[in-house]
Formats: sequence, structure tokens, C-alpha cells
Amino acid sequence: MGAGMKLLFASDSYKGSLSCGRIIELLTKAAKEVMPDSVCTGIPVADGGEGTVDAVLSAVGGERIFLNVHGPLMEIVKASYGIFDGNRAIIEMSAASGLPLVPQDKRNPLKTTTYGTGEMILDALRRGCTDITVAIGGSATNDGGMGCLSALGVVFSNRSGDRLSGRGEDLENVESIDISGIDPLTERMSLTVMNDVCNPLCGNNGATRIFGPQKGATPEMIERLEKGMISYRNAIIRSTGIDPDDIPGSGAAGGLGAALGILLKGKMKSGVETVLDLVHFDDHLEDTDMVITGEGRADAQSCMGKVMQGIGLRAKAKGIPVIGLCGSIGDGAERLYDYGITSLFSIIDKPMTLEEAMNDAERLYYMSAIRLFRIINDFYPVGRK
Repeated sequence: MGAGMKLLFASDSYKGSLSCGRIIELLTKAAKEVMPDSVCTGIPVADGGEGTVDAVLSAVGGERIFLNVHGPLMEIVKASYGIFDGNRAIIEMSAASGLPLVPQDKRNPLKTTTYGTGEMILDALRRGCTDITVAIGGSATNDGGMGCLSALGVVFSNRSGDRLSGRGEDLENVESIDISGIDPLTERMSLTVMNDVCNPLCGNNGATRIFGPQKGATPEMIERLEKGMISYRNAIIRSTGIDPDDIPGSGAAGGLGAALGILLKGKMKSGVETVLDLVHFDDHLEDTDMVITGEGRADAQSCMGKVMQGIGLRAKAKGIPVIGLCGSIGDGAERLYDYGITSLFSIIDKPMTLEEAMNDAERLYYMSAIRLFRIINDFYPVGRK
């Protein structure tokens, strides 16, 4: 029944166990074993977090650029980003300013900065890129994006006119923002900000109170940083006339969303939607009979801008069924059915710990794919369209 099917594989990675590329290989191997005549196409995808650069470069080609930049504590780190289509760049801020770059015992958002993210943007501009996309998940920072913009030439000053370095501890001292010295290359830049949170800059749902604790902030630090962020917000209002708290997502990445979205006039866009556009996902849906997607864990958060939701909606618009093959299935996963996911399957075949599942992920995934394709082969009618 399923012979000759055109299958599209577009799964998020299983963090820590299976990459997008390996998942495509396992699905293709299983599909060909069960349905030798099937036509299989795979596209690496991501939701704007870890793996976004890899997914885009794997799908559309391009070049990975390696460079030394300043990390969250102003140490030198080796970062990378991607260039494709001649003048387009894809950057993950976490490569330069991410939480994993800071040892557990040194995590203190008063001291961290996004300076290295600005250095990556500047490097891309100097290489001729004019269309730049920045994914802003996974930051170690709560500096309002001051570090990033400082690297581009923006000057943040205190009441005495002294230039601030752009760390979290500087927020409370921002009196003026001078963009006159920003690198002129930014004038021809079209900036897209990949962001999947709606948090404002300040307040109980803002950057500091929601995300500060996971970056190492103590309760005392939270109060100081929040007071500083309010002062910074007011400085942005004085400089631009725009209130960052009126813009959903301005609090992303410790306020980097506000800096990129307001001071650099970037366009905020869903991470998964941006990735799907960059890899020309809709073009791959043409003449496809079924899509296989998935992620490490399907639950209620899967409906909050994650890969399966994005893929499900696009396939649903074209009447194409989508199967989710996931590491595990948690509470709220059934909500994905409202977003175009036809059914969900877990690769777990017996009671086991998370560590056991991750260590045996390849075998579990492959055997689950075999079972899935046997069902599809027996019951799915080719030529339904």
C-alpha cells in the first residue's frame, strides 16, 4: 500500500543523543527496508535554539565562519556562524554569549555581557553580509543587549558622561544612549531576530525575574538587576520614544531582544518559522505524501513555537499528514493534534531511565521507525491526492 510514497523527514534533534542529520539517516534506512520504493527527502530543522546554524547550512549549503570573540565574562572564546546565499548570515548568540560558556561557579548576570554577539554581527557585516538573522536563545546574560551594541559602536554613558562597559551591573547607571558612532555598515543591514518568548523587558514576567535565576542570579541580584533594567528601559524611552515593555519579546536573552528590536530596528520573528523559511520548507512539501517529524520530548511546551508545531501547521495547510516520532511523550502533548500533527509515537519500548534511553537512542529510534513504517506500508493508501 505504501510503496512509492514520497516521504519528507524534518525532525528536531534529540538534545544530547541524536542530531537532525542522524535522525534523517535512521529514518531513510528504516523506510527503505520496509518500503524499498519510497522516495525519501530529509531536511535538518531547528526552532531557533541550539543547532539552528547547523540546520540552515545543512539544508541550503554555505560556509561556517570561525572567529575568536569575547565570551560572557569577556574571555576569548572560539565561536562560529554561517554565511549562505552570498550575503546572508545566520548567527546563534549562544555561540558567543551562551550559558554553557560560563562555569557553574562563575554564573553571575551582573558580570556577563553580550559583547561577543555584537562582534559576530560586525564580522558578518565586514564580510559583505546585509541580511543577518540572529537566534537569541540560551543566553548567560542580563545586560539589556548593551554589550552587543557596544561592540557595534553604540555608546552607553552614566550621568558623569563616562562610557559603560555593557555588563548587567551597568544597567542601573545608564543615563544616555548615543548611536551616532555605530558602525556605518549597520545602515544597510536587514536584521531578523529569532525569538520565541513574549516576555517584556521589565516586571514580574520580564527578563530579570523570569530568566535571571537560571543564569545564576541570587534574590539580591534579581532586585538590583530589575531596578537597573527599569532605569535602562527609561533610557531607551528617552532615546527613541519607544517603550520596550510594549513590545513582546523585548525581554528575550536578558534584554537583547530590546536592543536588537528597538535600537537596531530588527524584525522579531518566530524561531521555527524563520528556520522553515530559510530552508525553503514549503517547497519541499510539494508532492509530499507524508511528513515525519519529532523532538526529544513532546509535551505542552511543544505548542509554544517548537519544531513540531511549526511543521504541523504548514503541512496541515496543504492537507499533508504529519507523524511525530519522539523520545518521550508528556502532559499536554495531545495539543499538537490541533496544530496538524496526525499522531504521536514514542521510541521508548520498555521502562527505562532517561540515561538509558539516551545511551540507546539510535537503536530505539531505528526500531521504532521500522514499526512506524510497517503500519504506514499496510494502511496508508498511496495516491490519496
